[in-house]
Formats: sequence, structure tokens, C-alpha cells
Amino acid sequence: MRVPTYVCVTRHGETDWNIAGILQGWTDVRSLRLDPPECHDGLRERNFGVYQGIPKSELADLNPVVLQQILKRNPATDFEQGESMDEFADRVLDAIISIAQPNGGKRILAVTHGWAMDVITRHIASRPRSTILNMKRKNGECLWLEVWEQSIRAV
Repeated sequence: MRVPTYVCVTRHGETDWNIAGILQGWTDVRSLRLDPPECHDGLRERNFGVYQGIPKSELADLNPVVLQQILKRNPATDFEQGESMDEFADRVLDAIISIAQPNGGKRILAVTHGWAMDVITRHIASRPRSTILNMKRKNGECLWLEVWEQSIRAV
């Protein structure tokens, strides 16, 4: 890639499950899903394992420790049968590069999920993957990225 690709990464719109406080993970919530022209599995939400599909109100009784970690958006949380933070972060960042590489000089819109936005936020701020950000991107919030070869930085 001889020229950078500019990628606008945005958090998806609010779903019924967001409103209900249900941990979506990889569960396909079709009620508000729009089929984009191209999907990239690398931008899927983190796999929350056995906790996917469980409302946070129920998780408070089932596993209050995990719920507190989710509410803090602690990237080091171990989700039984789910994805580790390193697996997840590698997948998200590889996806950004994969999307950008064949599109040098273009502007691309990529839609993803909240925890994926956290990965990107940590990366462009040069923070460790284990950093708790103490913030949550709003639905529809965007980050503009400049991608060169294997480099991703904020614009």
C-alpha cells in the first residue's frame, strides 16, 4: 500500500438487546440488523462465551463478579468458553489492516461493536490491552483511522 487508507470505524446503532441490557456477543440480533455490502468477521464483537444472551439483570444473580467486570469493561475478564483479550484484539486489528490493504487512497466506513471500539481506542492511544478505559463509546460514535501497511493510528 503506497498511500494510506482512511477508515472510519463506528459503533453499530442501538439494538433491542442494548436497550434491554443483554450481553450480545456473537449472537445475531436480527431485529435491527442491516446487511452491509461486505461483512468482515474480524469486526465481530468479542465472544463472551457462556455469558452471551444473558441479560445483565440475570447475570447479577448468576455471576455478580463477572457482571462487575463487564460493567467496568475490564478487558482482562476471562469469559468461560469465550475469547481471550489477545485473541480478540489480534482479530480486530488484523481486520482493520485487512480491510485497508486493498483500498489504498480510499475512505472506508467500517461498523463494529463496543468492545471492538475499546480495542481500537487502546491501540491508537498506545495503551496496554489490559487497560480499563473508564469510558464507553456511544452507539454511532466514530473514530477516524489512518492505516499504512501494518500501522494503525488516529487521524
